[in-house]
Amino acid sequence: MKPVLSVSFLCVIITSCISAQNVSIGVRGGLTIPNLTGGGGTPLSEGYSTRAASGFGVFAEFRISKLFSIQPMLEYSQEGAKKNGMQAFPLTEEQSEEFGDQAPQYLYANYKSIAKLNYLMLPVLTKFGWDLGQQSRWRIYIDAGPYAALLLNAHDIQKGGVQTVYMDKDGKQPVAQANFDTTENIKDHIHKGNFGIEGNAGIAYRFKRSTFFLEGGGNYGLLNIQKYAEDGKNHSGAATIMIGYALSLGK
Repeated sequence: MKPVLSVSFLCVIITSCISAQNVSIGVRGGLTIPNLTGGGGTPLSEGYSTRAASGFGVFAEFRISKLFSIQPMLEYSQEGAKKNGMQAFPLTEEQSEEFGDQAPQYLYANYKSIAKLNYLMLPVLTKFGWDLGQQSRWRIYIDAGPYAALLLNAHDIQKGGVQTVYMDKDGKQPVAQANFDTTENIKDHIHKGNFGIEGNAGIAYRFKRSTFFLEGGGNYGLLNIQKYAEDGKNHSGAATIMIGYALSLGK
């Protein structure tokens, strides 16, 4: 009975908000700075750094009181990370056959790789806001809450042209040359779903029924994104800087 009562209570709150016209709808978009953290002790998933990307979303805000509101959102977020320099990569089947019993676990080369993971995310944020004075149009706020995410696509992009391949990460044992201008679809190596937390802090300016805002925050995935242990263990996440607009449906 408790889950039923909880859902009923939430429906009553939202219905009350809608009937009172305490609802805003809006859009936001801007810069994301994603990274892949963790690594799991595997060279393939270590050494990542942040990259520049983008994101955007649409949302509805249900005002429960002057201080408190609930904001569900549907957003597209570009996640991932990059590596630049000497790094490990797995051997192909042909390379393993060439080395035979002496095949190393990894080979190394000096090139740039970019992991691009694009997610559709559904956060539900609890939001608290304060007016900067009784008659002020300015308002500051913070929000936080959980999100569920669906992986749309995932690619590993390699750049660097023809490079020397080494047996060791110090680049002292050259064995061959290979072309590193390639793009690989790695979606089958990444879990389709993720779950995490998101939070933001911002400042808003209200003019009649319109609100313009600037906010900074981020998201962090709580689940390991890799399907296979040999690929390592990473968590996705991104810092965000967003601008947006909201329209109040009330008079």
